[in-house]
Amino acid sequence: VAAAPGPVITRYEIEPATGVKGAQVVGLAKDLARALSLVSIRVIETIPGKNYMALELPNAKRQSIKLSEILGSQVYNEAKSLLTIGLGKDIGGHAVVADLAKMPHCLVAGTTGSGKSVGINAMILSLLYKADARDVRLLLIDPKMLEMSVYEGIPHLLCPVVTDMRQAAHGLNWCVMEMEKRYKLMSKLGVRNLAGYNVKIDEAKLKGEFIYNPFSLTPDQPEPLERLPYIVVVIDELADLMMVVGKKIEELIARLAQKARAAGIHLVLATQRPSVDVITGLIKANIPTRLSFQVSSKIDSRTILDEMGAEALLGMGDMLYKAGGSGIPVRVHGAFVSDDEVHRVVAYLKSQGEPNYIEGILEGGVADGEGGDLGGDLSASGSPGDEKDPMYDQAVEVVLKNRKASISLVQRHLKIGYNRSARMLEEMEKAGLISALSGSGQRDILVPARAE
Repeated sequence: VAAAPGPVITRYEIEPATGVKGAQVVGLAKDLARALSLVSIRVIETIPGKNYMALELPNAKRQSIKLSEILGSQVYNEAKSLLTIGLGKDIGGHAVVADLAKMPHCLVAGTTGSGKSVGINAMILSLLYKADARDVRLLLIDPKMLEMSVYEGIPHLLCPVVTDMRQAAHGLNWCVMEMEKRYKLMSKLGVRNLAGYNVKIDEAKLKGEFIYNPFSLTPDQPEPLERLPYIVVVIDELADLMMVVGKKIEELIARLAQKARAAGIHLVLATQRPSVDVITGLIKANIPTRLSFQVSSKIDSRTILDEMGAEALLGMGDMLYKAGGSGIPVRVHGAFVSDDEVHRVVAYLKSQGEPNYIEGILEGGVADGEGGDLGGDLSASGSPGDEKDPMYDQAVEVVLKNRKASISLVQRHLKIGYNRSARMLEEMEKAGLISALSGSGQRDILVPARAE
């Protein structure tokens, strides 16, 4: 019926004969690809607003799409939001941009070599082009240690690029506490989101007035409130984080995904393995926007997009973008960013100013007693070379006083997690205060009782 050529694929619209079901054509996708001697064909069963089906065939020679084309496009420059990210071009060759503030969180999946890391680099660069370090701050978590370490030292960072997974957990814990703090402030000022809060601060400044912090530590001389930046948390390999820290991370991500949008905190989570143990139901339910690059199987495609199709993509930045609330994914060809371009942007930003890191984000500092046990449990599984636990002396005191060495005893008395308590007992065993576990599971106290 019609053909629409694009930079990477050409879409042919077809009208099935009367009585031919869409599912029959979908089942023939591999036979069609073989008949046309192509790598893969994607069959689209429904086109919104038309009574046709469509076949998407890869072009013999694909055009490369540069990020500069997207950043120079009218749609990107006219976008008002500070969190506008450039994705690439659609099948018709038009630039596609998305607003991270409306998303409000994004889940990215794709196998190795599908262009996932380049896509994330393009997202980060388009944020850096759009917003100043005053308005948007980044928390980058990079287990691979290679992808995002190039951004080290730019003024937008909240803290150095995180490569240690336990520090990553502390970083997310800080985000949860920051979110709670912002909510308290916003409810006190009677605004509904971060944009409203910043408008209120700006209006007061124009009038030459100050709004003072209602939760100041020095109530007699409260400090005036400043604008708050948006915070974008980018995690490059969620599967690795889940393996190392597990359930705790899932809880933190779920809490942020549920509530953080109004506080101006947004998540971009990427994973190579879109299986159910990584993208759990809890995470998936709270992150409506999905971006899928090429995946290895129909099951993976179903996990990330809730429908098949991502396994028939072409790789090298070819993706399906499913915006929250819309049921139909849009095919987008991702923009390419070379390492050289990233280095040039980073060098320019570094020359603009020093990074202003916030102290204590990665130390797991806990405020207001929130998440106290979390900090303890995360630090509990540290390596043997770590420094001594601050509660170790109290634990020794408890064991010697009760003449009994058990994990639950220390746990009960000090109100700490199981892992942390177990580690303290191991430390005592190394120090020769208690014996190793006997066959009956008991430990003996090797230090004589103190003379009272």
